[in-house]
Amino acid sequence: MENSTPKVESKNENPNIEKPSIPKKPAKPPKIEDKPFNEFINNYFIPELKSSIQDKGKEIYEIKLIHGNRPVVGGKCWMVFCELIDERKFWLCFNQDIITSGKTILLAESNSDPSIVESFLIDEKKTTLPLLISRVLQRLNGQKWIGEN
Repeated sequence: MENSTPKVESKNENPNIEKPSIPKKPAKPPKIEDKPFNEFINNYFIPELKSSIQDKGKEIYEIKLIHGNRPVVGGKCWMVFCELIDERKFWLCFNQDIITSGKTILLAESNSDPSIVESFLIDEKKTTLPLLISRVLQRLNGQKWIGEN
């Protein structure tokens, strides 16, 4: 007596019939937040922030990415430096060249050194372009630098 299982043939096992190909989903483009730090800041963050501040009725004298000593606190870091036309200035500082790194924001009234130094976005699990923009605008509005106050 043999212990073999009888072979059951299926109607769909014909090797000569091609199976319909399933179209592959196009790969999602990488998120802009995944781009290299300098590219993200210079090509996306700075233009969007500048436009958003101008939409609130404030003119910008200068806005740029710099690497240098953080005002007041010291230590080298990457900073988005912005000077408004009324000589108010702020620095958004990144501890590393990664947008998810620790951040601080420093604010200076006209012709003075920064008088406010605060941690920035410390409770957020995910850092996105809209979140960065909205929180900078929220902070500037809190100082009554932009918007209707």
